[in-house]
Amino acid sequence: MALVIRPETPADCTAIERVTVAAFRNAPHTGHTERFIVGALRRAGQLAVSLVAQEGERIVGHVAVSAVTISSRETDWYGLGPISVLPECQDRGIGSRLIEAALAELRRLGAAGCVVLGDPGYYSRFGFVVHAGLVLPGVSSEYFQALSFRGRWPDGDVSYHEAFNAEE
Repeated sequence: MALVIRPETPADCTAIERVTVAAFRNAPHTGHTERFIVGALRRAGQLAVSLVAQEGERIVGHVAVSAVTISSRETDWYGLGPISVLPECQDRGIGSRLIEAALAELRRLGAAGCVVLGDPGYYSRFGFVVHAGLVLPGVSSEYFQALSFRGRWPDGDVSYHEAFNAEE
């Protein structure tokens, strides 16, 4: 069955929540708040990019992208995630396709760059690197990576939207 990557619609919200819960159910290093984060970002109008992966009638993956704030006041930077793929559909390249589509959409929107918190071995394949000048306070620098679309790197502390503190 063909996989289609497309923007989310209001009708997708329940399926996105189910996918997110399932994807993070057994994941290490999670507070299991990802579904609340996505919902809070949506309610706040902060989903700059929200794409679903669909096979037939079933949503099997989702990626959210939202603006981040950098203390140096650099603008047009975004944070990638949460990214969710149903466990039974993982290891088929669906997450990679979602990430590639999200990054392409950010470039189309004129973004300056994107940050991600996660496994450096995984995200480096998309061009993410550790940039010593960009810091997510309280997080080990090896897991916080960035991708510059314009070749310029800001320095400063990065903050995600307050929706990332959602717990319900």
